[in-house]
This record gives sequence, C-alpha cells and structure tokens, in this order.
Amino acid sequence: MNQRHTLLRICLAEAVGTFLMVLIGTGVVATAVLTKAGLSLWEVAAIWGAGVSLAIYATAAVSGAHLNPSVTLAFALLRPHEFPARRIAAYWAAQLAGAVCAGLAVFGLFHQFILRFEAQNMLVRGAAGSERSAMMFGEYFPNPGTYGARAQAGSLVAPWQAALVEGAGTAMLVFVIFALVDRRNASLPTKHFAPVLIGATITVLIAIFAPLTQAGWNPARDFGPRIVAYFAGWKSIAIPGPSHGFWIYIVGPLIGAPLGGLFYDRVIRPGLMAEIPAGTEGADGGEDG
Repeated sequence: MNQRHTLLRICLAEAVGTFLMVLIGTGVVATAVLTKAGLSLWEVAAIWGAGVSLAIYATAAVSGAHLNPSVTLAFALLRPHEFPARRIAAYWAAQLAGAVCAGLAVFGLFHQFILRFEAQNMLVRGAAGSERSAMMFGEYFPNPGTYGARAQAGSLVAPWQAALVEGAGTAMLVFVIFALVDRRNASLPTKHFAPVLIGATITVLIAIFAPLTQAGWNPARDFGPRIVAYFAGWKSIAIPGPSHGFWIYIVGPLIGAPLGGLFYDRVIRPGLMAEIPAGTEGADGGEDG
C-alpha cells in the first residue's frame, strides 16, 4: 500500500472514530434534553466517557485515535518524531468531517423530538432562547440546560472565564493522555487500559465543568455539529452564538492542549525511569477528547 493510500486509510479511521464518539456524546445530550429519560449530569458524563473509550478502541490501531484537533496539535508540537506536523491538516479535516456527520445523524434521528421540544417550550429556532435546543449540537456558557437561556444567565460565566475553563479542561485531558501513552510510565502495567482511563477522565471533567461551559475540550466535537445546527435553522444562535462565543470552544482547547502536554513533559516525565522495552507492555491506547 502506497503512502497516499495509507494516509487516506488513517484519516478514514480518524473520521469514523470521531463520528462514533460525537454520535454517542451528542446523542446522549439530545436524549437528556428532549426526552423524559431523566438522565442526570453524571449519567450523561459517563456515557460520553464510554463513547470516547469505544471510539479509541475501534480506531487507535490505525490512526492513534486522536479524534480531537487539540490533541493532534499537542502531539505535532511535542511528539514530532511520533506525529509529523505535515499530517495536521489531514487529521483536522477528517475529525471535522466525522463530527459533521455525527451532527447530521443526531439531527435526523431526533428531528421530530426537536420540533416537539420547541413547541412545548415556545422556542423559535434561531431566535434568542433557542440555545436550549441548539445545545445538543454546539455548546454554550453557562449550560442552558441548567441555567436557561435568559440574558442574565450570561453574567454567571464571562467569555474569558469560559475560554479559561475550556483551555484548562483540555490541558488536564492532554496531561493525562501523555501520561497514559508514555512507555516510561510504569504505573500503567498495560496500555490496553488507556482508552478506559481516558474515557474516565472525560467523564470526570464533564461532571465538574459541564454546568459552566458544557465541557467541550474538542474543537471538532463542537464546531462540526454547530455547522449542522447553523444550516438547520439556528443560524446566529449556532454561529457565532450568543456573545459571539463559538470561538471559545476552538481557541481554548487549541491553547490548552499543548500546555497540558508541556506541563507533563517538564514536570512529570523527567522523573520517570528509562523507557520500558517495547513488548513488555500493551500497545499505545490511543488518544482523545
């Protein structure tokens, strides 16, 4: 197989993995928002985390399962011998494509439920307040499901605070990812458990920070479904969003991810033992968000 075909297959794996992850994650948000399933924040977070783990297991052997542009950027900047920068654009395109397809799938599956929810709550799609239905696609601060979409709710979380939360949360995620896939980290006997622990990290971060920003940590996860929402009628509520805040879910993670990886490299990694010989542990568990 030539190099071009290899990259195509790798990008296909990234797109499929991102699709699976975003479908499960945004799907459970849609279920929580639109139905009487009665899912708590912790249950939504746990299902999101499980979706991340499943997507990594399904695709890591082919692409490394970044599934997140900010993770891709962190590896390109800090692990160039493992992930060359020339692949960034291809990975980002694949991740965005997978996320858009997941957004389309969720919109198609839940379309009638969305109409019912809008009618019951007297929401006009694309008008102020329709963040309450758009929140299953893109993300908003503070969480409209918790605090509503009233103008005064915006005073709880300023744009700079939301950007800080998204950056810090992504930094924590990438810090853990770098620790879990480091061959020198003897605290994890086999890397086959890494996807489970990465999913658990996502679960914890969502459970803590979702009331503030809905806990994105992933530009593709937010922007892909947000594009779908824009063309499905939410227009300016989707892009640029209230307070023109959609950029927070892109810029925050892209800054936070390399900082989290750099913190691991400068603070934790120098204290590890020499590299554990390949073959004495499992394959790298992949990465996400």
